[in-house]
Amino acid sequence: MIGQQAAEGLVARVLYSSAVDGPGNRAVVFLQGCDFDCAYCHNPETRNLCDHCGACVGACPAGALSIAEGGGEGGERRVVWDETVCRDCGACVRACPKGSSPKTRRMTAAEILARLERRKPFLSGITVSGGECGLQAAFLEDLAVAARAAGLPVLVDTNGSTDYSARPRLVEAAEGFMLDVKAWDQGVHRALTLAGNDAVKRNLGYLAGAGKLAEVRVVVAPGLVDAEACVRGIAEVLRTAGAAGRTVLKLIAFRREGVRPARVALPGPGREELEALAALARSEGMGNVVIV
Repeated sequence: MIGQQAAEGLVARVLYSSAVDGPGNRAVVFLQGCDFDCAYCHNPETRNLCDHCGACVGACPAGALSIAEGGGEGGERRVVWDETVCRDCGACVRACPKGSSPKTRRMTAAEILARLERRKPFLSGITVSGGECGLQAAFLEDLAVAARAAGLPVLVDTNGSTDYSARPRLVEAAEGFMLDVKAWDQGVHRALTLAGNDAVKRNLGYLAGAGKLAEVRVVVAPGLVDAEACVRGIAEVLRTAGAAGRTVLKLIAFRREGVRPARVALPGPGREELEALAALARSEGMGNVVIV
């Protein structure tokens, strides 16, 4: 709309090249903030929002962080990050009582695309992740529309907590959605993420029916995730939507890299367990099953 201010996203970081976040070589935009607290979270520093307490400032060995009094939107103090001297060593996150990152910035879709302009000939598209990108739906929608017009289709990497049926413009503009199903049983899901999964299941059916479900992913973490129930439940919903044969089901082995220190000792699944789940998925009508 004419005169409407462009939505801003709180961006944790922009990765300019990735071969594991969708097909081809993609840029990845990570947004800050998540409404799940997954026990095996691999991006824990993107979950909480920085409250500008300043605990990270003295911990930064590069002097990339400082306090600006009255620098916030309401005149409050805030932590300022100097990207040009940052060593990306992670000391700030380790010092934060909330395990959060102060290295965020508010950006519009136009600013994101400007950063990617010179890399555009080498990119297949953009994947928007997090955190949980659906929590910033207005920005996500603007980015999907603008990026499609620029020839960089957007994949939405989401935990499914946002009601995407209420965002038809976003759904239409996006190339597709990569939906994480953390657990199938409500109790297991709450124990794993501290949140329910009713919205996730609704999105699974809605996006599949809309032809926008590019990929469904299950992290296989023994003792934490009811992976067999996930496979059966996902397959049933996708069969009903007529999408079981064409939707990618990705079974992802839990890995320790990047998780919070308290979770490093969690066991990963054996290859036999992953192969058995893949066989189950195929027997349930899933036509494209990938083990990672």
